[in-house]
Amino acid sequence: MARVNDIRLLYLPSVYFPGNDSRLLADALAAESLKGADVLDLCTGSGFLAITAAKMEPRTVTAVDISLRAVASAKVNVALNRARVEVRHGHLFDALPDGARFDVIVANPPWVPAAADDLPGGGIARAWDAGRTGRTLLDRICAQAPSRLRPGGVLLVVHGAVCGTEDTDTTLTAQGLDVRVAARRVLPLTELLRERATTLAELGSWGPEEGTYELVVMRGQQS
Repeated sequence: MARVNDIRLLYLPSVYFPGNDSRLLADALAAESLKGADVLDLCTGSGFLAITAAKMEPRTVTAVDISLRAVASAKVNVALNRARVEVRHGHLFDALPDGARFDVIVANPPWVPAAADDLPGGGIARAWDAGRTGRTLLDRICAQAPSRLRPGGVLLVVHGAVCGTEDTDTTLTAQGLDVRVAARRVLPLTELLRERATTLAELGSWGPEEGTYELVVMRGQQS
């Protein structure tokens, strides 16, 4: 068993354990008022962010993941932490009832650029591989989330700056959201990103000589 921000976590093999991106997103989430809110956690993995939200007096918390192992892990962790969270299996918003709307949506999708556009069907690579640009799932979330927010609702999504912070800003702004960077952090390169040096260099946003990468949490608020 591990602890992250006082949350106890167990997880099955191939389930993403909360990393720097999860923790940065949790910090951004802590700055929001969730009291009485309906919250959605997309790509929940171990359930860390959903459980974090559940500690902030929301009305409801719903967690979604396409991985059956992640869903099983999240359900165990919800019970372990005595959190009130509904965990659903499915692909992003397809796992939800038609017309479901939320006050806050948080998302930590896979964002690491890969050698191919095809997404993994299983294994731990499913937790980070996101096509050649790293935006395969990120673009889907940015396109679909605004229509799932209530008036005044907030989307918080984390990804590496290598994926294009401006692209996220442009997509969300075009759908009427007020967008800003809620949090950012520069960190030493992970082993995975070092292994992807060629792919990242081809994007033109990172060179193999660099020893750091940047994480950003983008915040979009519905009018």
